[in-house]
Amino acid sequence: MASRRMETKPVITCLKTLLIVYSFVFWITGAILLAVGLWGKFMLGPYISLIADNSTNAPYVLIGTGTTIIVFGLFGCFATCRGSPWMLKLYAMFLSLVFLAELVAGISGFVFRHEIKGTFLRTYNEAVLNYNAQDERSLAVDNVQRSLRCCGVLNYTSWFSSVYFPANGIPPSCCANTSDCNSSDLRNATIAPSKVHQQGCYELVTSFIETNMGIIAGVTFGIAFSQLIGMLLACCLSRFITANQYEMV
Repeated sequence: MASRRMETKPVITCLKTLLIVYSFVFWITGAILLAVGLWGKFMLGPYISLIADNSTNAPYVLIGTGTTIIVFGLFGCFATCRGSPWMLKLYAMFLSLVFLAELVAGISGFVFRHEIKGTFLRTYNEAVLNYNAQDERSLAVDNVQRSLRCCGVLNYTSWFSSVYFPANGIPPSCCANTSDCNSSDLRNATIAPSKVHQQGCYELVTSFIETNMGIIAGVTFGIAFSQLIGMLLACCLSRFITANQYEMV
């Protein structure tokens, strides 16, 4: 019996080392998710409001998920060092739940990418039609047009139907050259087209989604399947410790 314990001790030590390393990496992914969630909440809130029909909880989901992963990452390190079978099994169960959640999220994002594009077209068009240069969505439209150097939904003609156009013309955020673009030009339907960006914002945003959704889904699947490695490590370590009645000091 003692000989068997001596033979399995290096295996347990190896599994313990691998699981601690994995838990540390897992903890880092949680910190990244938390940072992205906070960034999305404070920096991308207006942009997200243009994509969703209603106020979205996506940043809060990322913040909550990141915080939970950080806590369980630390728990995984503690469970590994403590050598507690039930803690390791609980950690493995949590990793399996994370795996399923990320797998569903990745598949949903890839499968429903066309619906996301359709929703963006509808909500962005509504934001342009009801633009007033003051509310959150209007400011988000301005930010999109300035940063992407675009104008309107499909092109600058989208603004001709806006409630903002009769009195104010096309918004200044559409100007191709701010030094050569004044309010009187923007109110003139004949002169304005030569002063603003010609490309619509919808095409730029959706081409980005189409180009990068596959990459995003692939990264999500990769991270999801990495949870299986941690789950297997935790289960194997728990089994070895239970079978050999090995306790880590």
